[in-house]
Amino acid sequence: MRAPNLPAMNIKTLSDSYAVSPQITPDDLATIKAEGFTTVINNRPDEEIASELQDAAMRAAVEAAGLTYVVNPVRHSGMTADNLSMQKDGMTAGKVLAYCASGNRCAIVWSLIMAPQLGADGVLSATRAVGYDHSAFRPQFEAAAQTAG
Repeated sequence: MRAPNLPAMNIKTLSDSYAVSPQITPDDLATIKAEGFTTVINNRPDEEIASELQDAAMRAAVEAAGLTYVVNPVRHSGMTADNLSMQKDGMTAGKVLAYCASGNRCAIVWSLIMAPQLGADGVLSATRAVGYDHSAFRPQFEAAAQTAG
């Protein structure tokens, strides 16, 4: 049962192989699997969430559902090069659902990774289409677009 302070799972598709959502629960995993996802990336640091939804509990539930689990905590204080590298590696494992508190951080990480391929306008368009306004990040996306993919 979903805690009353948690937003409902709301899958927002950014590409054929990557989508984001607010915090998921073990009860959501059947739906996630039925929608064809093969990998779940947890971008939420443990200190943000109750123990029953922290890394160890979610890893056990995701793996019990037969899905691949990746933990890559992205903190509000800043994203690291390691975060980008871990996310990019996780994105190679099939159809991915990444989650955090709102899905926003997951979408920003995706945008930074995909900017070399899609350009700043491409990632901004994709995230805008699912309800995120990341226009304040345009300079970072433009800088990322200049790097090798």
